[in-house]
Amino acid sequence: MSTLTNPPLAIPEGLMRSVLAAYAQPPRAYHSFAHVQEVLRHFDSVTTWQHPREVYLAILFHDAIYFAGKSDNEARSADLAVQAIDTFIPREGVDGALVRNLIELTAKHGKLKREELDEDTRLFLDCDMAILGSPAAQFDAYDDAIAVEYGEVPKILYRFNRKRFLKHLLEVDRIFLSDLFHTRLDAAARDNLRRVLGRAD
Repeated sequence: MSTLTNPPLAIPEGLMRSVLAAYAQPPRAYHSFAHVQEVLRHFDSVTTWQHPREVYLAILFHDAIYFAGKSDNEARSADLAVQAIDTFIPREGVDGALVRNLIELTAKHGKLKREELDEDTRLFLDCDMAILGSPAAQFDAYDDAIAVEYGEVPKILYRFNRKRFLKHLLEVDRIFLSDLFHTRLDAAARDNLRRVLGRAD
């Protein structure tokens, strides 16, 4: 179970098994445990976490339940996280309500105002969205993988909704809510979005 680096709390084997089992169902092209590991690498690059244990657990579970297009993925993932905390680490003093709130907020990517959120929440959401500012080839692989996950949706409908989402991200004042990720990734993210949207026209 040595798939995690620098965890801020001990991760029991049973909890880790539940995480890995969740991410194996159904098979995912992007929202797999590899995505979790990538988000954790961004977590490790932040030195200012106020609640690192809760953020870490939220990252582990934030896409644990994922069926493309379903509106309850985040709520069900949050339920699974709180259940795992209660089962495997009940005496660690982890704030399950905070973990739940962080996970549920991932349903609102692109719709949140930075002034409405504390800095941990901004950084957590930015870690999840950091793929937008990745090198072009990595971004394109992500974009292709999302299309695979929505393979059962009619292509014309998928393309319309995907373009609308990406265009909205490009139009918002802040893609990344924290100053750290805004400085680090905003320019690259906007380049990726413009390139993909231009290709879709």
